[in-house]
Amino acid sequence: MSYSGQLQDMVTFYLGCSFSFERTMREAGVPVRNVEQNCNVSMFRTSLQCRGVGQFQCPMVVTMRPIPEEKLDIVAQITHLNPLAHGGPIHIGDPAVLGIQDVSRPEYGDPVALGPGDVPAFWACGVTGVEAVQSCKPSLAFTHSPGCMFLTDREDSSVSASTSTPEPDQCPLTFSISQQPLHFSVASKAVVQSIRDLEKIIGEDPGERGIRALFVQDELLRSCLSLSHSSSVLITTGFPTHYTHSPPEETDGPPGAIAIAATLQALQKEVAIVTDHRALEMNKRIMEDAVKKGVIKTAVPLLSYQGNSPDSALYFLCHDGDHKKPRFDHLVAIERSGRASDGNYYNMRGVNIKHLVDPIDDLFTTASTIPGISTTGIGDGGNELGMGKVKEAVREHMPNGSLIACDVAADFAITAGVSNWGGYGMACALYILSLCPIHQRYLHKGLGQPHPPTQDQHQAWAASLPSVAKEEEMLSILVQHGVRSGKTGTLGMEVDGLTFHPTHSDLIIKLRDRISQRK
Repeated sequence: MSYSGQLQDMVTFYLGCSFSFERTMREAGVPVRNVEQNCNVSMFRTSLQCRGVGQFQCPMVVTMRPIPEEKLDIVAQITHLNPLAHGGPIHIGDPAVLGIQDVSRPEYGDPVALGPGDVPAFWACGVTGVEAVQSCKPSLAFTHSPGCMFLTDREDSSVSASTSTPEPDQCPLTFSISQQPLHFSVASKAVVQSIRDLEKIIGEDPGERGIRALFVQDELLRSCLSLSHSSSVLITTGFPTHYTHSPPEETDGPPGAIAIAATLQALQKEVAIVTDHRALEMNKRIMEDAVKKGVIKTAVPLLSYQGNSPDSALYFLCHDGDHKKPRFDHLVAIERSGRASDGNYYNMRGVNIKHLVDPIDDLFTTASTIPGISTTGIGDGGNELGMGKVKEAVREHMPNGSLIACDVAADFAITAGVSNWGGYGMACALYILSLCPIHQRYLHKGLGQPHPPTQDQHQAWAASLPSVAKEEEMLSILVQHGVRSGKTGTLGMEVDGLTFHPTHSDLIIKLRDRISQRK
């Protein structure tokens, strides 16, 4: 066959295709809806811009497959092991996250209907190459018709997922992190186990308060997965249990809040802290001292919220009060006074301290109505903001539970032996996720290869973590400002009646020992 000079100068590229793993999915018992419906797969042009090279500039094109929720893990594992066919999904959940407004109207291929209990899962698609070629406007180019592929004699590497168990570092697991919008995240089995170990450590109960009755597994993991996807986080703390003292605050809460903020800052998230107006100036001085002493690298902006009008919370959380323009995508409450069912705020002894507490709970209740804002509560007794998620267990198992139980629920409720420990555990879990290639690839929606962190990044992340020296310094700062231990009212180096050495220092060492195994 003779070719023109123009054709002789052409180069052919073969791109992997997600059709490659469909047979393996069926063999693993996963329904392939496009095959069942005898149609082509749905392909969509997304709002994700690929990394441009020269004249090639284009959005990513993805395929969508409806997957039963209980099959998401095996699908992620099968496809992860086939990187030449685009690897694992880049997004699982609401199509709008990718800029897809209507899954019944694909740009390429055919509409594929979701079955009951199905979740839309999206993979990178070779049709992206068509968009790339079109973007540089060549005088002549040839490409495949979407869905009409070249069949090779290369073995499908995803077959191994159905015949053997992947190594924990290469075994993705999926977790729901939001229902509004629907959103799942992914991490390796090894990382999941590490974070579960952290959750077990922070759940130790040296004060014998019976907090294990409030424990819900994987709340730390799911909260941190959600935080990893966030860009702007609002933290709140402050429990004025010592109502006869000035200041009435306790030493549990602020150290954990600072630890969370430090790690979020290192991960390039925007962070702010909201607290009671009456304590704002004191907290600013504490923050200044924390920066001077090296507890946190950069001061966190401090805000107050007093709820002066019915729509104050909406305007505080969203630009111009528009729920489509949230300022924050995650709220975290750690050892923050929580509103009880009667509208009051109680310490563990059942004393009403409402006169000392601003209605920051309103931010959490309003956030629950705004798509895209998730919430976390960290507590050690059940009367803390966000612990309303486990209020029935609080009422049944905790002293004065029927009176003190917080009625305001967060999406995630993390129970810890001391709330500060929940903050330390959260910082450590975020660090572990930052080192997980499977999670990082998913976080960046498959754009570019996940590279190990640079030495500077790794050092910044590691330096942000809680340490015995930093947390001892932080506690000392609080004591200097007159902040007392929660349980005893002691103005000294203790939290909830437990001395810093050895109780708190030993726990920090346990957390750091666990994360050192992931480096």
